[in-house]
Amino acid sequence: MDRDYSNWQSLRNLALFLLPFIFVGWLFGIFWPLLTFALLGLVCWHYFYQQKLIKWLWQSRTLMPPSAPGSWSYIYDGIYRSQRRSQKRRKSLARLLRRFREAAEALPDAAIVFRADGALLWSNKLAQFYFGLRWPDDAGQRLSNLIRHPEFSVYLSKGQFDDALTIPSPVRDSLDIEIRIMPYSEDQFLLVARDVTQVKRLDSMRREFVANVSHELKTPLTVLQGYLEMLEEPEQTPPAMLKKAVENMNAQSDRMGNLVDQLLVLSRMETPSDDVFDHEVNVPALLEQLQTEAHRLNEQKQHKLQFNIDPIHIYGKESLLRSAMQNLITNAIRYTPEGGEIEVSWKETSGGVEFSVTDNGKGIPAQHLPRLTERFYRIDEDRNSASGGTGLGLSIVKQAVEHHNAQLDISSTPGKGSRFAFQLPHGLIKS
Repeated sequence: MDRDYSNWQSLRNLALFLLPFIFVGWLFGIFWPLLTFALLGLVCWHYFYQQKLIKWLWQSRTLMPPSAPGSWSYIYDGIYRSQRRSQKRRKSLARLLRRFREAAEALPDAAIVFRADGALLWSNKLAQFYFGLRWPDDAGQRLSNLIRHPEFSVYLSKGQFDDALTIPSPVRDSLDIEIRIMPYSEDQFLLVARDVTQVKRLDSMRREFVANVSHELKTPLTVLQGYLEMLEEPEQTPPAMLKKAVENMNAQSDRMGNLVDQLLVLSRMETPSDDVFDHEVNVPALLEQLQTEAHRLNEQKQHKLQFNIDPIHIYGKESLLRSAMQNLITNAIRYTPEGGEIEVSWKETSGGVEFSVTDNGKGIPAQHLPRLTERFYRIDEDRNSASGGTGLGLSIVKQAVEHHNAQLDISSTPGKGSRFAFQLPHGLIKS
């Protein structure tokens, strides 16, 4: 099919076609009528192959051209050759576009491509996570309608992108997002966004850490100091009191160690090392491990434990999910009176996939529910009890689930029990 078209060959073929008609017409004295008939036949012949060409181009599903003689074979073969080249170019462009998208998904920052009129063209997963976008469903929508923030709308309308803009995430109030916009092509722009929450919160976290830890360490240190003063004169200390002093000091030491461990967990959650989409989490296997640990923890209280686990894997950070699930299960065992019933569930719902822990314990008064996830907050009756924790467990749960674009839901009725649950979005479910 890679042939060179020859005008001389085409004229020669035309002459060879007309020559018999010219000779016969001249011989029998009907030159012009017979020549007209030959030319009319030639026109019909060309029209026939023209119709075949149209049918092939617009109706046929095959790439191979129909067979044709003469000059039409050059036309058919030339079009076929152009189509093959176009097909190769499309495949090459598709591979290039796929590589670009793969590279964009690997970026540690959110990326959005939009037109000069603000219409969304493409976004990576991190941009969907930060701004609540749904691509390709939102393709063509104006970016100012999708990211609803007054400062961003003004920033976008001015078209002056020399300076960066920092706004809170539309879907996660705890995140501060720095936005930079750069021209991408003649009429397109690239928006790059990164999480700067840690930078802005650093000083606040330091002050909060000093204040809270000072308060929480004051009581155990006071106890330790009192007993140490008493032990300065061991000969005047009865053996029973000495034994109690050692036990209490060990208990307070364990409490301080647990406090430090949980603070370190919270600190790590404030500075996640990678994105939640990078890893697959086998949640059923994780819950099987937690179930074994729960049975060991439950040996004294003898609760009726029930685990209902669906075989659903997700994308996320296993360490954060383990901390969240473990804290909720441990709290249910710790605060439910002996012989209670506790149900742990992991199932798919209409909104995504849900983890829940339900107990039939004494419940929590309504006035405490809004503050349960605050750091170091504890219900008064549990603050000094033997079962009282550090007040950081639910803070850890809240931070862990927020890193997965979820919220902790707490419902409780005094005297009937409590339910702690969080629902992860469909986008994190491994298909």
